[in-house]
Amino acid sequence: MATVEARGLSKHFDEVHAVDGIDLTAGEGEFLVLLGPSGCGKTTLMRMIAGLERPTRGDIVIDGTVVTDLPPRARNVAMVFQSYALYPHLTVERNISFPLRALGVPRQKIRNKVEWAARMFGIESFLHRKPRQLSGGERQRVALARAVVREPVVFLLDEPLSNLDAKLRNSARDELKQLQRTLGTTTIYVTHDQAEAMGLGDRIAVLNSGKVMQVGTPQEIYGRPANTFVATFIGSPPMNLVEDGDTWLGFRPEAFLPRGVEREDDAVAMPLQVTRVEYLGADRLVYGVLEGRAPETHVISKIPSNIRIEIAAGERLDFVIRRSDIGRFDCATGRRVDGDAR
Repeated sequence: MATVEARGLSKHFDEVHAVDGIDLTAGEGEFLVLLGPSGCGKTTLMRMIAGLERPTRGDIVIDGTVVTDLPPRARNVAMVFQSYALYPHLTVERNISFPLRALGVPRQKIRNKVEWAARMFGIESFLHRKPRQLSGGERQRVALARAVVREPVVFLLDEPLSNLDAKLRNSARDELKQLQRTLGTTTIYVTHDQAEAMGLGDRIAVLNSGKVMQVGTPQEIYGRPANTFVATFIGSPPMNLVEDGDTWLGFRPEAFLPRGVEREDDAVAMPLQVTRVEYLGADRLVYGVLEGRAPETHVISKIPSNIRIEIAAGERLDFVIRRSDIGRFDCATGRRVDGDAR
């Protein structure tokens, strides 16, 4: 296990600041997720950690050693790409063993390690196949086995599940988390999928425009977003924002419920003109416009389907939100102003 640090890290491509002064640490054995929209800098940050991109400024430190000037092979990290990057002309066995052969590991040790990794991922029967003979999920396992077989101090995973269908992605996510817990290897995982981030990460670093917006546990990121970007990027549907003088009032749709559904101690009432209702199986989403506010303010309520209350488009209903469920954000900067958020 090892710590990984980015110290004042920047990467500029001409006038584009892909990564802009990031300070970030992944602790020993931690599963740290880099989350953000396309173009936010998360993959560039990972490639700099791997040694595939050279920083414009700043340093990368792995287990206390500055590795900024070291080539990828000298960093003892393993990276799994979105495309899996398997060699199509090599068998599964040769793909898995490739990094060991490149390092000159003895033949018998290579054989033992390949068999160990193949058993770990349940791909023993595929060792003599070529990648084209495998499904997407099987290729993903081969790529992970190739990374594991080196026994690196750090795993770098760049959206490795994005090519899988939804059902397989969910099961692969569970397998990946169990694997990381078993091995205890420090892992940095890039994704734009917030469900993956919330399900996998010990902590999440939310990035936007080359900067870190917030670092915290999934509970902290969701429950106390540091700014309006995090508030509206995390959550499906996102947090509601309602203008109130110099601040935005922010509250999650599941905390915004029709009057009478939950306790209303110290609650704020907000009359809602319902415009649309979506039935999503376990939940209903109620879209509407708050009455008496200018400019027109649209909000969403998320109601569990087992709450028996009839709601239809065109109705006017009183909704309530407890004060403890409301966050305040500065209108000018977007920063949270009702207490510290990491």
